[in-house]
Amino acid sequence: MKNIFLVYFLSLSIVQVFAQKQTFDLFTYTPPKGWKQEIKEGVVSYTFVNKKDKSWCQTGLYKSTTSKGDIEADFDSEWKTLIVEQYKTNDPPMGIDISEAEGWKIKSGAGKFIFNGKETMVVLTTFSGYDVCLSVVAITPNQRYLQDFENLIGSLELRTPELKDQNSVTEEIVITNHKPMDSGFSFTTTNFDDGWTSTEQPDWVEVTKGNIKVLLHYPKEGTIFPADPDPQTRAAWDILVSPRYSNLQNFKTAYISTYNRPYLGMGNAIDNSTQKAVFIVFFKKSAGWTEVIVPDKNSFIQQFKFDPEKIQWDSDPDVLKSLDNMSDRNKFAVAASDIDNTGKWSTNFSSNTYYTNIYTGNSAGMSTYSSSQSFEFGTGQTYKWQLAAANSYGGSTNVAQAKGAGTFKSINNWQLSFSDIEGKPKTYDVYFTALKGKRVLWMNDAQYPGSGIFTGFSK
Repeated sequence: MKNIFLVYFLSLSIVQVFAQKQTFDLFTYTPPKGWKQEIKEGVVSYTFVNKKDKSWCQTGLYKSTTSKGDIEADFDSEWKTLIVEQYKTNDPPMGIDISEAEGWKIKSGAGKFIFNGKETMVVLTTFSGYDVCLSVVAITPNQRYLQDFENLIGSLELRTPELKDQNSVTEEIVITNHKPMDSGFSFTTTNFDDGWTSTEQPDWVEVTKGNIKVLLHYPKEGTIFPADPDPQTRAAWDILVSPRYSNLQNFKTAYISTYNRPYLGMGNAIDNSTQKAVFIVFFKKSAGWTEVIVPDKNSFIQQFKFDPEKIQWDSDPDVLKSLDNMSDRNKFAVAASDIDNTGKWSTNFSSNTYYTNIYTGNSAGMSTYSSSQSFEFGTGQTYKWQLAAANSYGGSTNVAQAKGAGTFKSINNWQLSFSDIEGKPKTYDVYFTALKGKRVLWMNDAQYPGSGIFTGFSK
């Protein structure tokens, strides 16, 4: 294996290739021709499967993160996160090669692990420079695909990230971002491709971009109760917002009269932590309360494309979509270690359907459907899965059950693979949402996503 990598690493450079390029984060590159592309949070991957002999290869370009300070530390950190934790290999990397090009330090190495009973190779190339690091990974059981990976690396161009001028003075309000809390989970920060960054905090998820800060508040007693829009918004504002501000001015509430009435509160105030003047918009519709903090109203309008002070009961509810969609930023990656040996995670569902005689208008009875599904995670990445469903109508009840057990593993930060669900392996798209002191695990069949609605499991 080492000879292959020596040939490969000697050709490693950042060069211009005359072919159609694509861009992801700081990467500009020529993707492998005919390979299937998939873009997820923080990574773009390319997969090729030979239908004749079932051989395959997958490569992934991972979004830049803050550097640990040098190439050695960055490579070791990326190897641990992207290789050891993902593929459960304890072997140290082989074929180590270090080079330098255009201000970037580059370190590459290879390893192996067992996948589906076959020895599988994994190659990691990490680029470190300009206070960031980013990596490219390839996995394959077949050496012949290493040439495609070599071509991908050879096509790479790296954009130099913008560096902050430490001597410059700005008049803009600087939003101070808190460090992510240590919740015991592997991922407490998510860097979205559109520039937003989410960090888990004790009482909310903090989402930032530039000088805009959005707080996705966790549920709290006294903030949601049966009431008209104005008293409920004021009550929630007093609990969740008021303690952190002073000198509130121009406060008002608003709502739109729809089946799921969105509530808004807004005003100008002084942020007690920075002593800066800010404009605040407080909002609730699909999820819990969302708090947006910006330097002024114009900054809000530029980002969310509507003037909150012009909202009234008959406004078009679609104008609030950009604000309502912020709740989707409560999303964090899942490592296998996050759920290993954590016990039972379960979900329950029930519904009633009422029937009416179309001729008489009289009741024609009712049917009830209920289901319960659970994963029990044991040690060594083992699990037990169970699904039970019951459907009742006309005095009779039909019951169905399914079970499975085996081992699970991470395919990437956003997918888990289970060895036996209903008699066959299954891969799920997964993510966590944060609540105060806990997480909810969301899962959806990766091969047959259906409506795209994830099922939430909690402990």
